[in-house]
Amino acid sequence: MVIVFAVVALAVLAVVAALYRYVWRRLVRDTTAAPGRARRTGTAVFVTGPALMIAALVAERSGAPFWLQRTLAWPGFLWMALSVYLLPAVLAGEVVRPLLRRLLERRAPATPAPAAVPAETTVPAGPAPSGPDPDPVQASPPAPSRRLFVSRVVGGAAATAAVGTVGYGTYGVLRGPRVKHVTVPLAKLPRGADGFRIAVVSDIHLGPILGRGFARKVVDTINATQPDLIAVVGDLVDGSVKDLGPAAAPLAQLRARHGAYFVTGNHEYFSGAEQWVEQVRRLGLHPLENARTELPGFDLAGVNDVQGESEGQGPDFGRALGDRDRARACVLLAHQPVQIHEAVRHGVDLQLSGHTHGGQLWPGNFIARAANPTVAGLERYGDTQLYVSRGAGAWGPPTRVGAPSDITVVRLASKQA
Repeated sequence: MVIVFAVVALAVLAVVAALYRYVWRRLVRDTTAAPGRARRTGTAVFVTGPALMIAALVAERSGAPFWLQRTLAWPGFLWMALSVYLLPAVLAGEVVRPLLRRLLERRAPATPAPAAVPAETTVPAGPAPSGPDPDPVQASPPAPSRRLFVSRVVGGAAATAAVGTVGYGTYGVLRGPRVKHVTVPLAKLPRGADGFRIAVVSDIHLGPILGRGFARKVVDTINATQPDLIAVVGDLVDGSVKDLGPAAAPLAQLRARHGAYFVTGNHEYFSGAEQWVEQVRRLGLHPLENARTELPGFDLAGVNDVQGESEGQGPDFGRALGDRDRARACVLLAHQPVQIHEAVRHGVDLQLSGHTHGGQLWPGNFIARAANPTVAGLERYGDTQLYVSRGAGAWGPPTRVGAPSDITVVRLASKQA
């Protein structure tokens, strides 16, 4: 098994290296006339970028000193995002390249034939005249070849498109999540609970990049919606309580008539889930660890993330839902959409999840769809509805493309109203 994994890893590494070399060749080697400072600088970028990306990943997962994580995170993770878009941009340039070359060939003037020297012209003998040329012509460097010119135009456009895409996607994350509104009708919801509003926030991912200021934006955005209840559906942090406790402190200002509730995501188990459960409790949130509480009109339940199974703290649907009155409506907080199948078996009316980020970086939505029953939005599974938020923050690159961050206000509607 170890040998198979090693072979697969080496094969993947070889493919990635080949793709990097291809992009380097198009953006650096083909756009420089000869080896020199420009080519050396471009090559250094293509060597340093992947090294910083790997270092940022290793530092985060190994629990390196937080100052080192923060130092590596910005350049390393932004290079990761840039790598995603440099390749398709360069590939798109392959389509444009021959068209541009053909256009230049058509517009190039015909080269005139050199004038013939008359036969009777003689060159006077004697020493060559000295002194300055009475009509000097300053020598200019030769114009770049047509092939080099095309490579520079196409390569520059590809790099600009990739940098622009990453820049705009990063601005979208740092600006803060936008609010979405979704109405979900529940057959068992009594008339008195019609219009109950739950602010759903997931995947905040406080860490080396998104810190206290970002947490404050999230809290302010949620409070501005004036919800009846707040549901924090996992992946709050990427780091320990020691490093990120101050960053999470603004969550103590969350305000809702029926309080704020929290369930773990998979990243909490990479960061010390037990410590974070206690920390959010100190901040005034109510952790639902395979537990349930009765609210006016419906039951609110929560289960641990499936990653907790590695620590003997996985989801326990029987404990959270086994003895409840099924005549009452039930809303379940579960970080991963894949938990919907157990929710259906236990008669849950609505499951609120996150985890997918909506794919975060296109075309990641196709990968997310292969691993999750629902990537984003509201879908029905039997008698159970599933709503998946794209999340408020971002993991790795602080960048989203084609999957804008959100906080969703879910309005429960009674069919009896």
